Amino acid sequence: MAEDNKEKFNIEEAMAKLEEINGKLAADDIALDESMKLYKEGVELANKCRANLEGVKKELEIINADSGAE
Repeated sequence: MAEDNKEKFNIEEAMAKLEEINGKLAADDIALDESMKLYKEGVELANKCRANLEGVKKELEIINADSGAE
């Protein structure tokens, strides 16, 4: 089940969404409650991206270790 969530997560889409959120937060006419909502969404996305990248890093380390053992 955790693998399904991992496959559904698209880091490129998440990064694009983070850029969109950043642009909205930079706007002068954004309300405080909206900026808080966007900030929270951005933090959650950033955490998911970080976790995803850490998982990829671990997989690469395993692959490299396996290929070095032969």
